[in-house]
Amino acid sequence: QVQLVESGGGLVQAGGSLRLSCAASGTIISINDMGWYRQAPGKQRELVAIITSGGSTNYADSVKGRLTISRDNAKKSVYLQMNNLKPEDTAVYYCNAEVREQIWTTVRVRNCWGQGTQVTVSS
Repeated sequence: QVQLVESGGGLVQAGGSLRLSCAASGTIISINDMGWYRQAPGKQRELVAIITSGGSTNYADSVKGRLTISRDNAKKSVYLQMNNLKPEDTAVYYCNAEVREQIWTTVRVRNCWGQGTQVTVSS
């Protein structure tokens, strides 16, 4: 069973920084894209940033220049460095990964989610 475990959320003042981490565990053969999504109260979940296994990145326009996604393939981990945070960044942040896993003799690709971590930015 693949699990994604996030850490690093919290409360910060506007202009401050936080770093989110997400580690994958389980019978993982490989991980394709990894990303961060967020969901604010009353809003739909939205993509924040995504990174391929080769390191190519893509960001939501609202976070470009302030948030940076990175990954460590050896540690099966993805990170989100968040600088110059704004109150509108307040949301639950979710880690996402497309994982190739082996269950006995079966290999399958699954889209996995973490449990979410709260980020609150005060004005």
